Amino acid sequence: MTQQNKSLKTAFIFITSLFFLWGFITVLVDPLIPRLKEVFELTNFQSGLIQLSFFGAYFLLSIPAGLILSKIGYKRGIILGLMVMAAGCLLFYPAAESRVYIVFLLAVFVLASGMTILQVAANPYVAALGSEEGASSRLNLAQAFNSLGTAVAPAVGAMLILSDKVLSTEEIEILNEPAKEAYYTSEASAVQSPFLGIAGFIVVLASLFLFVKLPKLLQKAPKGGYGTLLKNRSLMMGAVGIFVYVGAEVAIGSYLVNYFDKMGLADAIKNSEMMRSISETILGKSVADISNLAIVGAFVTFYWSGAMIGRFIGAYLTRILKPSKVLSAFAIGALLMVIISMSTTGFVAMWSILAVGLFNSIMFPTIFTLAIDGLDELKPQASGILCTMIVGGAIIPPLYGKLTDHFGFKTAFILVLLCYGYILFYGKIRSSKMAHR
Repeated sequence: MTQQNKSLKTAFIFITSLFFLWGFITVLVDPLIPRLKEVFELTNFQSGLIQLSFFGAYFLLSIPAGLILSKIGYKRGIILGLMVMAAGCLLFYPAAESRVYIVFLLAVFVLASGMTILQVAANPYVAALGSEEGASSRLNLAQAFNSLGTAVAPAVGAMLILSDKVLSTEEIEILNEPAKEAYYTSEASAVQSPFLGIAGFIVVLASLFLFVKLPKLLQKAPKGGYGTLLKNRSLMMGAVGIFVYVGAEVAIGSYLVNYFDKMGLADAIKNSEMMRSISETILGKSVADISNLAIVGAFVTFYWSGAMIGRFIGAYLTRILKPSKVLSAFAIGALLMVIISMSTTGFVAMWSILAVGLFNSIMFPTIFTLAIDGLDELKPQASGILCTMIVGGAIIPPLYGKLTDHFGFKTAFILVLLCYGYILFYGKIRSSKMAHR
């Protein structure tokens, strides 16, 4: 192996660790929703503002991040992103200590701001670490580790953030002052400890990037071309596709715990030997020792791990079939699973909605690839536009939460169906265009 190849391999390993990190943290935010919903007695709409703070950062900072990177380079951009992420994690400490919801939202926004800078820097860097022909393969492999992070996070979140019982306002009021203070301290610690640990890990990782020699690639972000791209119908349709995909995926993932709890699945899991065993294996604790939210929260792991498995399957399918046709097929699968969950109860409703994760898997990279197809030198700018549309994760989940407040979870799934319906439409449109080339 030549010195250059060894350098590229080392760089890829370090950058891939970042994909795992932001996948892990993205999903670790989800357990905060049911936790804070009970602590602050929020409606589903109010708790959904966590996702608004998180994904709103992508909308506000994606293009500014590109401008920053054009001045400081991608290596320094990665380090900057990591340090901003660490600052966001540290903000969870005073947020939990003060029990002020707006401070939690600020902490989430700062954390996501760092992740935005990191993503804008890491994606093109990975693409350039080697031959152009292998760029797609490298990105797929890196995204697989991102999915691994999203698969691991729900179990960690359920175990560390959701495991102990949250008292109602009435239960807190009857406590004496020492007991009340002890309870508040415990509540703060349940959120503080995981994010303090993550902050420490991020600082160590940033320190490593200071000393590791990375190939000097992509030192300047491309400029111009946005006016032309905004007139490109295929790209803009793809941008809408990214918006609704991220929105639907996050809306489902964010409210799975509440959805399962509303259906009373914790008791059903306790009464089923197989389901109880699955929950206890994931959490490493007896269901008798943990809250109902943690019991059902353990199964969210299957939603995100399904996305990881589906990504490997989809990577193979898109090599032997037209990506647009694969996208359409997976959109149909997602639609069917949501409809089944809407029309059933119990474990059938649970496993069908969890299976949506499998069909979500290939949507982002496939929509992304179809949207920038044929744009040549304008692809970097097009990527910036598509990355900005991750804001769908900030808009659609609160809307879904608002619908659940008024109509219940199953009726609210109509919004999710509309999202996957558009993705199916986009896949069909792209298939038609490719057939006429």
